[in-house]
Amino acid sequence: MSVKITYFVHGTTTDNEKNISSGWKDVELSELGVQQSVDLKKETEDKEFDVVFCSDLQRAHNSAKLTWEGIYQIIPDMRLRECNYGALNGASSDIVEPMQEDESVTKPFPEGESYEDVKTRVADFLVFLKQNYDGKHIAIVAHKAPQLSLEVLLNGKTWKQALAEDWRKEKMWLPGWEYELR
Repeated sequence: MSVKITYFVHGTTTDNEKNISSGWKDVELSELGVQQSVDLKKETEDKEFDVVFCSDLQRAHNSAKLTWEGIYQIIPDMRLRECNYGALNGASSDIVEPMQEDESVTKPFPEGESYEDVKTRVADFLVFLKQNYDGKHIAIVAHKAPQLSLEVLLNGKTWKQALAEDWRKEKMWLPGWEYELR
């Protein structure tokens, strides 16, 4: 059997609108992000989930609640958090994003973690899913680094490929990306 995963990225935040990379800074959704989350309810009416997991950071947790509260059980899990940019949490994306694609895949951000560290967290979460939700359809609401980790862990991409093909570069957002955990 397998676990079907539909992955959603949280709505736009006030930091996103200011070109800031939040990391573990617990920032709120913007008005646009609230509307995106409300609109996602209609865009996913044809999907059925057994449970919704989300990052415990409020931007992801609030996105999940605005979309599915009262419809599905929503379970926050800190393993689904964005990469901890350490001293650069809340710094300009002009500083953080080039580092994401260069040394910070394997080398931690100053006082933070690397993308490999995020991948380790996500891999642990996937073991938990396989043990507890085999045969189920799970929704996840989280961030960039955990999604890229899924690309590496489940789709066999290298970090270089996952980063190069990231939908954010082309602004090719989808109402859910599908993954399968075997």
